[in-house]
Amino acid sequence: MKLNMMYSFLKTDIDLIEKELEVAIESQSPILKEASLHLLQAGGKRIRPVFVLLAAKFGHYDIHLIKHVAIALELIHMASLVHDDVIDDADLRRGKATIKSQWDNRVAMYTGDFIFARSLETMTKIPDSQAHKILSDIMVELCIGEIAQIEDKYRYNQSLRDYLRRIKRKTALLIAGSCQLGAIAAGAPAEIHKKLYSFGYNVGMSFQITDDILDLTSSEEELGKPAGSDLLQGNITLPILYAMNEDPSLSQMIQKVSDQTTPIEMKSIIGKIKETSAIEQSHKVSKMYLKKALRDLESLPNTRAKKTLRDIANFIGNRKY
Repeated sequence: MKLNMMYSFLKTDIDLIEKELEVAIESQSPILKEASLHLLQAGGKRIRPVFVLLAAKFGHYDIHLIKHVAIALELIHMASLVHDDVIDDADLRRGKATIKSQWDNRVAMYTGDFIFARSLETMTKIPDSQAHKILSDIMVELCIGEIAQIEDKYRYNQSLRDYLRRIKRKTALLIAGSCQLGAIAAGAPAEIHKKLYSFGYNVGMSFQITDDILDLTSSEEELGKPAGSDLLQGNITLPILYAMNEDPSLSQMIQKVSDQTTPIEMKSIIGKIKETSAIEQSHKVSKMYLKKALRDLESLPNTRAKKTLRDIANFIGNRKY
C-alpha cells in the first residue's frame, strides 16, 4: 500500500493545509515569494503535518485549530531543507533545482529565515505557552544539529554516538514534536502526548537511518539526486561508519572521496560498501528504533489514528526507496 493511502481519510484536511501553506509563504518581496513557492511546489511527503493530525485525534480534533500546528511544523522542516542545501552545496532536491542553485546562497539563507519566521507567526495562533516552548526548543536543537553537520563534514573518526546525536537533532526531534504538539493542541492528556513524543522520536530515528541507507542502495531516479550524495557532500552516515570499521582498505578509499570524485568512482565505492555488512547492520539499528516506536503505541487507545500511526511507522522503517 502506498503511504498516502494509509491516511487517505485525512485527505480533506491535508488539502486544506496544503492551500494554507501557500498562503503562509505569501510575501511582498517577489524573490522571497517565488523562492518559497518553488520549494513548496517541489512537493514532499508532508509526513509532519500527517503526524500532527493523527496525534490530534487522541484529543478534541478541531482542524481549524490543529492546522496551525501542522503548518508551523512543515514550515520549519521546509526552512531546514533550504539551509541544508546551502550547507551541502546541493543542486538538486527531489529531482528539482534547489533554491541555492536556482538563485544563490544569500537568497536561499534569507528564504529559509523567512520561512522560519512564518512558522513562528503561525504558531502564535495556538494559545498554549507549553506548545510555544516545545517548538522553540526544537528549533534551537535543529540549529545545533545543522552546526554539528558542518563540523562533522569529512570527519571520518566520528563515533556512532556522534551520528545518532546529529540525526536526533536534525530529524527525530521535529517528528517527535509533530506528534506531541498535535496532541497538546487537541487537549490530549499528558500521558498520551508524552507517549506520542517518544513514538515520534523513535520513528524519526528509524526514518533517518533508513534514508541514509537508501542514499547508497537506491537509484538516482528513485532518490531525485545522485546515489551516494551524502558521502560526496562529506556527510558520514551510519552505513559509511560501519563499512569503514569493517574494511580498512575501503576506509582509505572512502576518505579520498570529494566533490571531484567521478560517478564511476562513486559507483565502485558504493559497490564495495554493499559487499560489507554495513547495510545489514544499519538496518538492524533502524529496526531497533522501529520496535521501540511500536511499543510506545501499545498503551494508547485503540483507534483508527493508532492503527494508522502503526502502519506509517512500519512503512517508514521498511521502505525500499
